[in-house]
Amino acid sequence: MVLSNLWSKKPRYILKHDRNQIIDLIRGVDIVLMVLFNYSVTLRYFRLINVSSDFLYWSVFPAFVASIFIFLSGTAARISFKKNKANFSRRYFLRGAELVIFAAFITLFTYIFTPEKTIFFGILHFFAVSSFLIPFFIKYNKLNLIAGLSITIFGLYLQQKEFNFSYLFWLGFMPENFSTFDYFPILPWLGVLLLGIYLGEYINDRTADMKIKNKLAGIFVFFGKNSLTIYLIHQPILIFLLIISGFKLF
Repeated sequence: MVLSNLWSKKPRYILKHDRNQIIDLIRGVDIVLMVLFNYSVTLRYFRLINVSSDFLYWSVFPAFVASIFIFLSGTAARISFKKNKANFSRRYFLRGAELVIFAAFITLFTYIFTPEKTIFFGILHFFAVSSFLIPFFIKYNKLNLIAGLSITIFGLYLQQKEFNFSYLFWLGFMPENFSTFDYFPILPWLGVLLLGIYLGEYINDRTADMKIKNKLAGIFVFFGKNSLTIYLIHQPILIFLLIISGFKLF
């Protein structure tokens, strides 16, 4: 990697059509870990593999991976805003509208094939809703730090509780006996996103000039650039491969 002006105190922003390769690299590694974990969940659900009920693997690991992914999404949003403020809200509203469609597809897909584990508010649903919220937070600085910490802490507290109503499950009030493959409510995950926005300039200032030249690392950079597409297609690809391989899943 070529490092230059790493410790510059002035904010540095990559050119309008360039991307921060370090962020893409980390996001690429993260999406691979996410896909591998999701595959293990799917294979375990269909009883094709036997994985012990380890708390670190089934709870801590996916939360850690998702936190990085969501945090970096906030970071990328802040960098995008500083590079090009024109039509930022419109861009994110359109992004949110697209993600609503993808999220609806995920809900329909899981409802048809795994109804008892239907994804009603997974990570795509979260990104869809947060895309409409980001434009209202993106211009603030310390507010995002305060709001991010507060939302995260309160959301983590909510996750320890169960409630006898379901109409606020999307917000973080998890109903009793709730079971799903994927659950990313607004609380606490919006807080993680806002912390990424708050630290976006700081991270960009120290990584914008770093260029990836290693070929293996370049593959992960590519994955990072196309992380949404990878996430959308990874489960249908696995299901398709299992079916054509002769496994009776349904």
